Amino acid sequence: MNLSKLQNIKTKYEELSAQIADSAVIADTKLWTTLVKEQSKLQPVVDAYDRYGATIEEIAGAKHIMNTESDPELIEMARSEVELKIKEKEKIEEELKILLLPRDPNDDKNVIIEIRGGAGGEEASLFGAELMRMYKMYAEKKGWTVEDMDLNMTELGGVKEAVFSIGGDSVYSRLKFESGVHRVQRVPDTESQGRVHTSTATVAVLPEVEDVVVEINEKDLKIDTYRSGGAGGQHVNKTESAIRITHIPTGIVVQCQDERSQIKNRDKAMRQLRSKLYEKMQSEADKEYSQNRKSQVGTGDRSERIRTYNFPQGRVTDHRINMTIYTIDSFMNGDLDEMIDALIIADQTAKLEAETDA
Repeated sequence: MNLSKLQNIKTKYEELSAQIADSAVIADTKLWTTLVKEQSKLQPVVDAYDRYGATIEEIAGAKHIMNTESDPELIEMARSEVELKIKEKEKIEEELKILLLPRDPNDDKNVIIEIRGGAGGEEASLFGAELMRMYKMYAEKKGWTVEDMDLNMTELGGVKEAVFSIGGDSVYSRLKFESGVHRVQRVPDTESQGRVHTSTATVAVLPEVEDVVVEINEKDLKIDTYRSGGAGGQHVNKTESAIRITHIPTGIVVQCQDERSQIKNRDKAMRQLRSKLYEKMQSEADKEYSQNRKSQVGTGDRSERIRTYNFPQGRVTDHRINMTIYTIDSFMNGDLDEMIDALIIADQTAKLEAETDA
């Protein structure tokens, strides 16, 4: 247990508390908000450290009774107290180890989710639409906000491509393990023989970044406008409000047709582009980290098959942690926390093991 590091964190927390209470800082709303956010990140560590210190003192007090008292009953009570508190101390130590793990700098960010139908034709597109609904329902349960950015649907209501953002408290930390290939096994409505088909859809979860993180030169952009439209000619916009932006140096293309305003569509498309460029920068600058993640929950690669949804057997299986949930209906209705919690714990465990090996 790195007690000096923990003490430094507590000292920093106390310094922030003093700053937050300063009238000059309170008058500067932006600075005050920044300091409060910084302090809130330290709060769980400080709380656990305080509980750790209190437990150490309780163990010492009980041991003192064991060594100084003559009453057998009192000594036995103290011995039981020591055993109980030692277990509590060990539990807090494990909690602190996890809290001291390096944080993913993107964990607090909002996300942009891209869903595309993969192998399986119309059935893959229909499954993509169900995944979109699933994530939106999960966001609703968490009290997060959802904003559509681009939607290309089939005549039967499937998703060729869907792009939407989710905003709220630490969204990326909860959804970052959803990137990859999602596989569905079921009998499609169009199947007359009753045979089970296998189809796929891909999900990409990108952290949404601010302008200052990714600089984009306007000269590097090719911007096209076109008329937006929906499946079967529905929702056709008579003006050229839809936007397609090509980042010439990288070849990245984004588009948005959700809004009737060309300005709003351009703003949403630029948000997508910043996130895609940020993802590209990260993957290029952090190849070693990507290799290390193969031993953890997953690479986050959208080509990696991560999960199977088997409707005939009513189960959802995550292949990275070999976990199966037998409540597929509630899962598809946005009850994802059990699976997401297990993925986070598996990732933390792998990181702890990696630190121990190092």
